[in-house]
Amino acid sequence: MYLRRLNLATLLEHKSHFLFGPRSTGKTTLIEQQLSSCRMYDLLDNDVFVRLARSPKILEEENRVDPKLIVIDEIQKLPKLLDEVQRLIRKYNWRFLMTGSSARKLKGGGANMLGGRAWEARMFPLTSVEINGFNLSKYLNHGGLPHIYDSSMAEIELKNYTNIYLREEIASEGLVKNYEYFMNFLDVIALTNGQELNFESIARDAGVPPRTVQNYVQILEDTLMAYQLKPFQRTKRRKSISKSKIFLFDVGLANFIAKRGEIIEGSAAFGSAFEHFIINEIYAYLSYSGHDPRKVGPTYWRSVDQHEVDCLIADEIAIEIKSTSFVRNDHCKGLVALKQENIFKKFLIVSNDPAPRDLDNGIRVLPWKLFLEILWAGDLYPLHGS
Repeated sequence: MYLRRLNLATLLEHKSHFLFGPRSTGKTTLIEQQLSSCRMYDLLDNDVFVRLARSPKILEEENRVDPKLIVIDEIQKLPKLLDEVQRLIRKYNWRFLMTGSSARKLKGGGANMLGGRAWEARMFPLTSVEINGFNLSKYLNHGGLPHIYDSSMAEIELKNYTNIYLREEIASEGLVKNYEYFMNFLDVIALTNGQELNFESIARDAGVPPRTVQNYVQILEDTLMAYQLKPFQRTKRRKSISKSKIFLFDVGLANFIAKRGEIIEGSAAFGSAFEHFIINEIYAYLSYSGHDPRKVGPTYWRSVDQHEVDCLIADEIAIEIKSTSFVRNDHCKGLVALKQENIFKKFLIVSNDPAPRDLDNGIRVLPWKLFLEILWAGDLYPLHGS
């Protein structure tokens, strides 16, 4: 049992919501835990699907008496149901929670997205704050999917998850024309995780045209399997690069697909996985806290002369991520260069250091555990509206 950060009752106080998240992140379990008294329609249940497909008006007929909240799980299975949902919101101001693994099928098929009558929220794999007795090594190897993190057969679970995703999310919904090409692409993109997107290079390695790679990247984003870390480009003293980085939604899945084997502290793979983990935590925190990623990011910065900072929040906080247990001044070059732009207010290095300390250059070193405590407490960057 995990105590998830997302509070559905709070989310639904003022508005109906779509709740999107990759398969197995725990959407249905969260609903069962937090909204057990609500009426739920699971569209993966064939009997439920057939009843509502034949007569969407059943939603109204079965909920006339005290309809506090109606949950429709896997709404992308029956997009036409959204017309009835909109009618009921408009007529009765009923509250709905509609879940799905992505909005791609809904939006791509011209489904009714309720014209602002429902907002969108995201669900992520388990974060450090949701796991009692969090184990970094286990997380970097297993990832944060609830049924995999504590599994004694995590590698088999990750293999099955990958196959299910390819079969159910990609192949069965006809998102790609050539299944084999997409599998090749997925292998390459896992190796590219955390690096700048170079469509030509990925296309060569995967054996597909660059335009196809762009489409595949969009599919990963639309199905919430990956996100792009956009470049920060408002520096003046040093020109910035314009390419995004790509990160898969789960660190364990990325390592498994890339065939990295066991992630051992001190290795290059550990450093990459550690950075991926911290950035995913920041991304999840900002989403759960109600921030618009278009306004606050996260983003990253790299200058054309190769100064780099791993993660930026709005124009407030610059964060470098190092897996070392002793941060030195030469680890601060990117932060020092960005500091000269006089844009950001806080400059941090998140590391494996045993204790926090302040360097002579004004940069604060934070052990990763302390950094995450501060982050999830809302003391690093406040909740939306705070």
